[in-house]
Amino acid sequence: MLNLLLILPIIGAIIISLLPSEKESNLNKNIALIFSSFSFIITCLIALNFDYNNGNFQYQTFLSWLPFLGLNYTVGIDGLSLPLIILNGLIVTLAIYNGETKQNAVNKPKLYYILILLLTTCVNGALIAQNLLLFFLFYEIKLVPIYLLISIWGRDKRNYAAIKYLLYTAFSGIFVLTAFLGLNFLTDGNSFDFDKITTQVLPQAKQILLLLTIVIGFAIKIPIFPLHTWLPDAYTEASTPVSMLLGGIISKLGTYGLIRFGLQLFPDVWGDISPYLAILAVITAIYGSLIAISQTDIKKMIAYASLAHINFVVLATAAGTPLSILGAICQMFAHGLIVTLLFHLVGIIEEKTGTRELSKLHGLMNPYRGLPFVGGLMILAVMASAGIPGMVGFVGEFLSFQGSFSVFPVYTLICLIATGLTAVYFVILLNRVFFGKMENKTGYLPKVQHFEHLPAVILAVIIIFFGLQPSLLTNLSLTTSNSIALLSN
Repeated sequence: MLNLLLILPIIGAIIISLLPSEKESNLNKNIALIFSSFSFIITCLIALNFDYNNGNFQYQTFLSWLPFLGLNYTVGIDGLSLPLIILNGLIVTLAIYNGETKQNAVNKPKLYYILILLLTTCVNGALIAQNLLLFFLFYEIKLVPIYLLISIWGRDKRNYAAIKYLLYTAFSGIFVLTAFLGLNFLTDGNSFDFDKITTQVLPQAKQILLLLTIVIGFAIKIPIFPLHTWLPDAYTEASTPVSMLLGGIISKLGTYGLIRFGLQLFPDVWGDISPYLAILAVITAIYGSLIAISQTDIKKMIAYASLAHINFVVLATAAGTPLSILGAICQMFAHGLIVTLLFHLVGIIEEKTGTRELSKLHGLMNPYRGLPFVGGLMILAVMASAGIPGMVGFVGEFLSFQGSFSVFPVYTLICLIATGLTAVYFVILLNRVFFGKMENKTGYLPKVQHFEHLPAVILAVIIIFFGLQPSLLTNLSLTTSNSIALLSN
């Protein structure tokens, strides 16, 4: 079933490419939606049959590919990658469903849906790859569809944002590949398979050098201050479905790589760099929150909010305790759901009102002329992002902070200030956009149809469900997080 996650989207892309060009875009969309839905169903079946008491890789496949290079098709899944695989299947399906709105008009539907399906395969491949070179291939190939999705279907500054994203992520790949090649060379290994690599034979200085290279590579991808400047441009200029993909799942490859190839491969020297990583995480969280407060564009505000909250994962990873690693995994899952919901709702607001500027939006909670249901969902998303109990955001943040406090008490308390700032910028958003008197010149806004609400309703239900039943989320990764943390202690 794990191999189907790579094969099915490619089959869907091939079928779409064979369709006559004059066919309506809905056929392309429906085919893409069918194959992405099948992929999501497979991830759910994997979760149902997953052995949660086993902290090792499951559903493994090994095929010799280019043995003289050490490149093999080695894939598997554990409690670290499983929640992200599920998240990817869900977000891609919702992004495809959300791809035919007026604001996100698809003028080249065949290419659009082919790129999204190929992106799905790349993300799944990176998450299940247990060969370092295989991971790198998927990690780098995904640049092509993302670049094209931003540059073709983005907003006015789409070319600038796409090139900036391409350059930053390319440099991320260079650092990651350099570390992988250096690790293989210094250990005299003839394989890049994850389970055959050990760093304990290396002197401490060489381990630290390789680990720093890996951390820099993934710090660009997460991103961490001061390597973050690509994020607001890419998130803001991309269309709504692409923003959902970028914030919801693509950014998680950075935090995933930090845990998998940083903490897991270099447990002996992780403590030497973790205090500095924690400092950068705290700076980024506070910086992102303060910049979010000053924004006048709703989408850019959410982009900086995303920057702040993803660095809670970095702090938890730096701490390296069993509870903090579990919290980091849960926070990645929660962050993906919440950011996807926020970007989807902003897309609806922009489509119905024609703007994202706070100064031009007032009183959208008006039950007759406004967008009251969108306002209700936005309040729910804001509460989840602020970590209100009963929402999935509370689960990830509580575990992350509780697990990090024993190692970095001061840094954890400072990050708690960032969570308080979350309430500030989101209260500004709600107060200016949804409350107050709606201007008469605005008239009656177009009604949001039920099918437009569907992705937001699905995400809201999942956010509340896992908030009320957190054990269903934590059980996915509990054993794996314990085994990863034991390596680092």
